[in-house]
Amino acid sequence: MSNSTVLEEKGTISVQMENIFPIVKKALYNDKEIFLRELVSNAVDAINKYRHLTVIGEAEKDEAELKIELDYDKEQKLLTIRDNGIGMTADEIKKYINEVAFSSAHEFMARFQKDDAAKAKGTQIIGHFGLGFYSAFMVAKQVEIHTLSYQQDAAPVIWTCDGSPAFEIKPGSRETRGTEIRLHLMDDELEFVEEPRLQHLIRKYCDFMPYPVYLKETKANRQEPLWNKNPKETSDEEYLEFYRYMFPFAQDPHLWVHLNVEVPFSFKGILYFPRLSHEMDPAKGQIKLFCNNVFVSDQTEDFLPRFLVTLQGGLDCPDIPLNVSRSMLQNDPYVQRVASFVTRKVADRLKEMYTKEREKFVSTWEDVHTFIKFGVMEDEKFYDKVKDILIFKSSKGDYVTIKDYLERNPKLDKKVYYTTGEPGQQSYIEMFKAQEIEVLYLTTLIDTHFIQYLEFRNQEVKFARVDSDLSESLIDDEKASIVDPKTNKTGDETVKELFEKELKIDKLTIQVQSLKSEDVPALIVLPEQSRRLYEMSRMMQMQGNDTGMFEDMLNEHTLVLNSKHPLIQSLRKSADLSSAKDQLHLICEHVYQLAMLAHRPLKPEQMEHFMRNANQVLQIVASKL
Repeated sequence: MSNSTVLEEKGTISVQMENIFPIVKKALYNDKEIFLRELVSNAVDAINKYRHLTVIGEAEKDEAELKIELDYDKEQKLLTIRDNGIGMTADEIKKYINEVAFSSAHEFMARFQKDDAAKAKGTQIIGHFGLGFYSAFMVAKQVEIHTLSYQQDAAPVIWTCDGSPAFEIKPGSRETRGTEIRLHLMDDELEFVEEPRLQHLIRKYCDFMPYPVYLKETKANRQEPLWNKNPKETSDEEYLEFYRYMFPFAQDPHLWVHLNVEVPFSFKGILYFPRLSHEMDPAKGQIKLFCNNVFVSDQTEDFLPRFLVTLQGGLDCPDIPLNVSRSMLQNDPYVQRVASFVTRKVADRLKEMYTKEREKFVSTWEDVHTFIKFGVMEDEKFYDKVKDILIFKSSKGDYVTIKDYLERNPKLDKKVYYTTGEPGQQSYIEMFKAQEIEVLYLTTLIDTHFIQYLEFRNQEVKFARVDSDLSESLIDDEKASIVDPKTNKTGDETVKELFEKELKIDKLTIQVQSLKSEDVPALIVLPEQSRRLYEMSRMMQMQGNDTGMFEDMLNEHTLVLNSKHPLIQSLRKSADLSSAKDQLHLICEHVYQLAMLAHRPLKPEQMEHFMRNANQVLQIVASKL
């Protein structure tokens, strides 16, 4: 292109690739609405440059409000974005617009990087890329730039392009400093001259930009995010009000973490712990990522650890390494350092709450425990910081740590008994409570994995569900049963053989024990590891996977007959009554089915058989009346 200074000129845009427009329209940006963010960001850059020049005395300051204005004309299919920033000369347009991929913001910062005044508050430059302007061609069939530089004796300029490499520069008529971008929209992009759509986009992308954004003379953005305020000067009500503004349909959060870091890197933000409607509700989580107050993305999976996905809030990271379209994070040590720092600050906030606000911490545990447990298993450093504040609901009615539990139950020899809270486990819990043994409640799906992780990190501690084995504390030190001289067997051996003969169930082991409780005739116990595999199979089944091999492992179980229960004692005496053979079979089956029903839900065919037996038992009882 010619170096002539004549304003009226035609030519072709100089690009560093064959044709930039198809790339901008189809590949560079994944959402057409991004164009508004880019153009408003450029306007903010222009105002910041002007402010900086006034600070260092290179531009004359006036009293006009520094602002960005959006206007639209439905009939003309025209959308306009204007600012009163630094403006451009004809030569600057040629350099910064026509020479695509050359960033004016980058050159501007390089020019003043050694100047202390460049560090003055409010002079940050958003733009890092020269391609942002060209996102306008995703929605416009023609784009015009009407601009006037701040420089004395500068002439107004108009630049026009129809989306091809051809452009035109000619004298303009603008009388005030700044730039106006006019987008002549394509026929299928007229949503961008609808006021509700523009209001939504301003709030989404431009809400926290440092200057007012007006839509047809009405201020449409908030401007100041709460994370810019000193945490020590921010009230709880301000945090709640800001949360309600960002997430208007959500319940008030449990707690929040205010991040305000200058060294060793700069970022600010507020993360909220929302109220979850069920155990894992990732849809509730939404952390919005900003770069110099410009909204970038709410897809922060690559930026933060996975366990933070249930949190809500915003993070502003000025130095975040984005790609050219600002839409994706780049693999960079900075990202890892920020993620690590955020994780540490979240852990610190939880520890502070546990120490200083114990009652509040306990009251919020049911909503935050899933997030914490997931984080513990995901991040070793997070576990190291919060391991001493992991609490569990106890059968004694309070919440305890594992350390507390072991100290309160020294006879258990580092074994932790727990329940998943299912109704069938209540009889087991009552037996433990009768012996003053504490039981912890682990009632969510994540707990199966969580206790395995805790066992891995604490090799001396073992978790056992209340129905996984019989604690020695539940067994009475009863003297051995008397041997019957006719059969040469003890009563326990007799009743054991009776059940083995009448049930004939594969992979069923039968034991006879004298339990300290006389309330339960029989119990089903299942080895802890087999039960955990079964729990895993339930999760796999929810994901549509085959669980047959785990179901088979579940068949290996033990029926424990309580020799203290009157029913079992009666069966001892009646075991050899041939006249009652059918009734003995019925009772043995029913005792087993009752124990199984308390252990886990019966399958439909099993339940049908149980109901049939129950009716027969009732008939026998009724006949004795």
